Amino acid sequence: PNTRPLGGGTVLAHPGDEAFSVVDLPSLGLDKLHKSGNNLEIGATVTLQTLLESPHSPAALKAAIKLETPLNLRNMGTVAGALVICDGRSPFASVMLALDARLTVDGGKLKVYGLGDFLPFRHDLLKSKLITKIEIPLQAKLAFETVARSPADKPIVCVALAQWPSGRTRLVIGGWGSFPSMAMDGNEPGSIEGAARNIAHDAADDWAGAEYRREVAGVLAKRCLVKISKQYK
Repeated sequence: PNTRPLGGGTVLAHPGDEAFSVVDLPSLGLDKLHKSGNNLEIGATVTLQTLLESPHSPAALKAAIKLETPLNLRNMGTVAGALVICDGRSPFASVMLALDARLTVDGGKLKVYGLGDFLPFRHDLLKSKLITKIEIPLQAKLAFETVARSPADKPIVCVALAQWPSGRTRLVIGGWGSFPSMAMDGNEPGSIEGAARNIAHDAADDWAGAEYRREVAGVLAKRCLVKISKQYK
């Protein structure tokens, strides 16, 4: 009953007192990545480095992956594993949430979850189940901005903004909590800066105060909007 899937092993290899069994996943063929229509289909055991090096990955996604973890761990850590263990400071999860990533979960019957529905309940949803695939859209424009103590550190605040040709806009703010926060999702976005500030109203923790995060989130959201606008020119 206490069995866990072993992908890259970057977390399960940590020392601990709990005893558990593992199921090794390499022979399942879940390490493939390919473009399918307007989507990028990412096998669950594709490494973060492979996704970063893919010519189909948007530049903003690559920037987020570089901040997620150092090169040695990117070569081991899997895409699905990174989403399962992420917290609110994860640049990678922030960008994937902005892109409305879809996860296929196999528990004898396939179910597809939006990342926003998956993250709050991930540990319950994955009992006796396995993520097999993650899909992200390629037609959406994407921008990513971050502020941290150093250029290579996890963010105090990060902002990911995705916009589809239809006008649909998704704004995600990361930097605190157990998963990144959705600030906006709709075809009539209104004030990007205001939405970013509002979602950070109680974002205080040991790393930064809520007032600081509110102001920084608004500034970074505005920068993302400028970047998106330039992509349409």
